[in-house]
Parts: sequence; structure tokens; C-alpha cells
Amino acid sequence: MKVILMERVEKLGQMGDVVNVKPGFARNFLLPRGKAMRATEANRAHFEVQRAQLEAVNLEQCSEAQAVADKMTDVNVVLVRQAGDAGQLYGSVNARDISDALTEAGFTIARNQVRQAIPIKNLGLHMVLISLHPEVSIEITANVARSAEEAAIQAETGMAIMTQAEADTKAEAEELEAAFADPVEETVADEVEEEAKDDA
Repeated sequence: MKVILMERVEKLGQMGDVVNVKPGFARNFLLPRGKAMRATEANRAHFEVQRAQLEAVNLEQCSEAQAVADKMTDVNVVLVRQAGDAGQLYGSVNARDISDALTEAGFTIARNQVRQAIPIKNLGLHMVLISLHPEVSIEITANVARSAEEAAIQAETGMAIMTQAEADTKAEAEELEAAFADPVEETVADEVEEEAKDDA
């Protein structure tokens, strides 16, 4: 079935392109959502009359989406979930969960704008594509952890924490490092100064 695209459709074409698609795809997706219309002579003439207006509306929507994308750079959402010792989630994180987390973070993102081929089933940092407009997409980081504390550690290290013992060990190591980092440097600096004075 030949259709005229009313907007850019990924992996299909740009606005105004006449493309050949499967009838089911056209009837169930493109036509009901207003993304295309049948490529009849009357529709082609109608499209050419409206083309300038459609392109102006598309350009405005694209610039609005780009403004939102600029605000969303470096957005990280934390999703707290229960998981087993191997880091396997009890359940999964799907597009709706990510959409809800982004809404809580102050961005109105619909579930169908989250481009996620398969649900997230493991702890860790996961890159998720958000489609704000057919021509504007942005990647965000979904930080899936057992707790907010583990999420903070994962964000710092960039690695998933699989077991609770691993989380406790990393927390203890950070505490020890913080406790001993400054005094050791000061002691070494003091010793060097004293040696310099003795030599003089």
C-alpha cells in the first residue's frame, strides 16, 4: 500500500515522501495516528496545499523538543528495586517505570516515547533512548539499584553493585579512604618540611 508521510517516520522516510508499506502497518499504525495518508491523487493535491503549514508546525515542534532535550542532558533517574545476590531483579524495569521516574524528575515523557527494546532485568547503569520528536532523541541513564545509597555508589563508580556485601565493602573502603587521605598527605608534607629545615 502506498502512503504519503505526514511527518518523519524512523526507518521509513521524511515528510512528504510517498512510500510503499504493508497494509497492516498502514491501517494499524500510520493512518490512525495521523502519521500518513493514502497516496491517492486527491490526497497528494491536498498535501501539497498544506505542505508549507505542516512543515512550519513540524519545525516548531522540533525546536520545542530540542529545547527539552537541552534541559535533559545528563539526566539520571534512580529506580530502586529488589534483586537477588547475582544482581538479577525480581521483576523488571519497563518503559512505564522510566516514564514515571522522568515525570517525577520534572519532565513530562509518555510511555511510548521511551525506546526500550527489552525490559531492564539487572542492577546497574543502563542507557535508555527517549524520543521527544521524530527528529529529536536523547539518551538518559537509568540507575537501577537496591537502595538510594547503592545508586549513589553506582553513579560514582559507574559499575553495578551485585551483592549487599559488595555494597558494604565499597562503603567501608570509601570511609577509610576519606578518613586517611588528608592526614597522611599532611604528615608527609610536614616531614619533608622538617627535613628541609634540618638540612638548612
